[in-house]
Formats: sequence, C-alpha cells, structure tokens
Amino acid sequence: MLRMSPKPIRRARLGQPPKVALLVETSNAYARGLLAGIEDYIRVHGPWSVYLGERGRGDRPPDWLAKWDGDGIIARIENRSIARALEGMRVPVVDLSAARLLPRAPVVTPDNAAIARLAVQHFTERGFRHFGYCGEARFAWSVERGECFSLLARTSGHICAIYTRPGSRVNSDEEVDAIARWLRGLPKPAAVFACYDARGQRVLDACRRAGLAVPEEVAVLGVDNDELLCALSPPPLSSIRLNTQRSGWQAAALLALMMSGAKVPVETQRVPPLSVVTRQSTDVLAVDDPPVARALHYIREHACDGLGVSDVLRHCPMARRTLEARLKALLGRTPREEIARVQLGRVKELLAGTDLALAEIAGRAGFRHTEYLSVFFKREMGLTPGEFRKQHGAGG
Repeated sequence: MLRMSPKPIRRARLGQPPKVALLVETSNAYARGLLAGIEDYIRVHGPWSVYLGERGRGDRPPDWLAKWDGDGIIARIENRSIARALEGMRVPVVDLSAARLLPRAPVVTPDNAAIARLAVQHFTERGFRHFGYCGEARFAWSVERGECFSLLARTSGHICAIYTRPGSRVNSDEEVDAIARWLRGLPKPAAVFACYDARGQRVLDACRRAGLAVPEEVAVLGVDNDELLCALSPPPLSSIRLNTQRSGWQAAALLALMMSGAKVPVETQRVPPLSVVTRQSTDVLAVDDPPVARALHYIREHACDGLGVSDVLRHCPMARRTLEARLKALLGRTPREEIARVQLGRVKELLAGTDLALAEIAGRAGFRHTEYLSVFFKREMGLTPGEFRKQHGAGG
C-alpha cells in the first residue's frame, strides 16, 4: 500500500502566487535540465514566486532555509543534513533524488532499469559480448543503475565486470590508475558503461593511461548527454540523453497538487530516457564479419532517408539471402527489421523531445505517409504517437 505523508501540510495562500524554493544545483547539465522542466510548468500553469540560489551538488542547507516562509520546495536531497532541515518544515516537498532520504516526500527520478536496458541494447547492436560498468558507490542511483546493467547483460548471455573502487579518492589520479588496471584486465573488445558523463571522462582518461584504443578496444558510454563534457572528452563521449525536462515538469506538477491540499502518494515516479547520442567513443561495430558490419553502419546512417534493403545491397554487394542469414544470426533481426528499428527510435526521440507535427516527424524518419507511420507505431509500441507523446513529452 502506498504511504501518504503523515505531517499536516500548510496550503498555499489563496489569491497569491505560491512561494517555492528550488534546492537544485545549477552546476551541471542534468540539474539545469530539471530546472528547465520546472520553468516550463510554471510558464504554463504559474505564476509562482521562485527562489533559486546558486548551489553545488551535495551542498549543505542554505542559511536562509531555517527562516524561510514559503509554500513548497523542490529539492535534490542527496545528503542527510538537507533531509534533516526539510523534515521539520510544514511545507510540501518533492524530492528529485533516488537516495530517498526524506520518507515523507514523493520522488521523481530517472528510470535506471530503462537506462541500463538502453545501454545494453546500444552495445549489443554493435556486436559487443564483454561488458563492464564503472559507477560510484556513494550514489544510490549509480548502484541501482549498475545492478540493472549487470543483470540485463548477464540475462542476455554476456559477461559483465563491475569496477569496485579501491581506497583512493574518487576521481583522483590514483583512482584513474586503478580504473586503467581494471580496464587492462577486461576481455577485448570491451563495452564500458559509465554511471554518468563525468565518470565516462575518467574512463577515457584511464584508457589513455592504459594505452587502450577507443572505441576499437574499449567503447565507452556515459549518461546525461552533457554536451560540453562529451565534446571535451577525447574522443567525444557517447551518452544517454535523459528526459530531464519531463522530470522537472512532473516534480512541479506534484508540488502544485500538494500545495493545493491534495493527498499525494509517497511513491517514486520513474522517467524513462530519450535516446543514445552516439559519438566517437562507441562509433564502432565489434562484428567479425566486415561486409555485415558495413551493412549495419549504412543502415544506421541512412535508415531515415527512405532506405530499402535493395539500397543496402547496392552499397554492400552480396546476396540478399546471405545478408539476411548473417544479420539474423548476429542480431536476431532481418535487414528490413533493422531499418524499421532505427526509424522507430528516431520517431520516439522526436515525439518525446520536440513539439514537431506528426507529418514533419514522418518525413524526418523516412516515412512517406503519416497514416502509415501511425499504423506502424501503434503496432510496434501498442499506443498511438499522440498517446506516446502525452506519456513521454516534457509537458505531458
């Protein structure tokens, strides 16, 4: 049974914009995406009177909080000092951290199982069989993400090694050396999933120290799609793009309900990721069949250009039955099914991440007719494009 908050919550003052504090750091792209989603909600359903101070991740409670006279708080509660400060307050709180340090607050957090599933799919599609996970044990979401990734990889019949941090400080030179030693011991080629982009940078640093070629010997995938971090990494880091704006919107919607006096279940809402943004660090096919590798690369580059199997065969000359048999043995899909899979991924990305009309999305994903896209999408996903957008779009 879902728990309800046992504390009496003060309602927002009638006739006045609610006063809301945002205890969310401004120092990284993930948190700024959450804030953008909150801003989207306020723009549509506001106004709110918002207080947002400059914060870093894991900062202690700000001095002003003890005397703050507001109506609601959205916070990333990642340490016990913040949790203790909020526990004694009579205003509703929505938590954006998976640590669950404030039992009375509902939580909105990324869906770590779906993130891990996307990572395994990304590596499997590139032919990798040996996986590794490099996380940070101090974060509950990182531990959960690694457990899901390892389980999914092993369930798919692959080997998965987990990096266990030694006594050295996080992200110190000593730890980069330890990651390098761990990487040297992995069977090659290896696909390494980092818990977030900053960790992915450390893995790339460790690859350079170990003299390992990226992505040929070690492919590296991060999470958050922090474009600055990913671009500064040599080589540029592939990353999973989370639906942070959706998370921020949902947190704001929950807080609005609570400030109106509604009873909100103390549960965790998990928001699935959007897509993998492929850059050089995973742009490789670990396939011991060069003609099939060329065909797969061509499909992934041109599937949304109205590609047909005959076009693939012109680019990668071989018998159609040969390509179908080899691809089926490798991925369990035919060339036509692989083209459709890439198209479907593009449609889902555009539905969730943009407000483009369906006709425009159809053209960008390689469908000549909007009606056919709708039928195809309903058959593959079990819901219409409009229903999918309502569930996964930022302002759903």
